[in-house]
Amino acid sequence: MENEPLIDDALKSELSGLYRAQGRHYHNLAHIQAMLALAGDYRGSLGDPEAVEAAIWFHDAIYDSKAKDNEAQSAALAEKKLAGRADPSRLDRIKAMIVATATHQLPPFDDATATRDASLFLDMDLSILGAAPDAFDAYERAVRREYAWLEEPMWRTGRSAVLKNFLARPHIFHTEAFRQRFEPQARENMARSSQALTNS
Repeated sequence: MENEPLIDDALKSELSGLYRAQGRHYHNLAHIQAMLALAGDYRGSLGDPEAVEAAIWFHDAIYDSKAKDNEAQSAALAEKKLAGRADPSRLDRIKAMIVATATHQLPPFDDATATRDASLFLDMDLSILGAAPDAFDAYERAVRREYAWLEEPMWRTGRSAVLKNFLARPHIFHTEAFRQRFEPQARENMARSSQALTNS
C-alpha cells in the first residue's frame, strides 16, 4: 500500500473522463492541469505532495452548477476510490482539503504541515483570480457558461456577492508566496469584474 501511488494511471484516466464531461467550461481538465503545474512549482513547500495531488484530482470531480453539495460529493468519491491506498488520517486530510474548496476557509487541522499543505492547495485553486486580465476574463466567461441556465439578473447578483465576499477578506490567498505572486492582480481583476456586473 505504501509504495502504490495514491493516484495511478487508471484512476487518472477515470477522473479525466469526469472532467471532460459536457458543460464543463472551466471546471475541466485544464483547471486540474493548471493546479498540478502549480503543485509542481511549490512541491518543495509541501509536506505531503501526493495527498495534495490527490485533493487536486478529486476536488471538482463531481460538478453540477445547480447542486449545493459538489465538494462533499467529490470528497465522498475520493474516500471511496482511495480506500485502501491511504491510511485513514491521510484520507481525512485529503477529504478536508476537498470540502474546504466550498468556502476557501482553512480546515481546522492541528498539524502545521497539514495546514500549510491545505493553504497552498486552496491558493492553487484560486490562482486564476490573479491571472492576467484576459485570462481572468476568459475564466469569468467560462464560469458564466457553466451557469447558462441562470438568468442574467440572478447571475449578476450571485456573482457580485461572490466577488465582494473575496474582496472583503483581509487576504484572498492564505500563503505569503501566493499573496506576493497573485493578490494585487486578483484584487484588480475582481474589482473590475464587480464594477462591470453592477454597472450594466
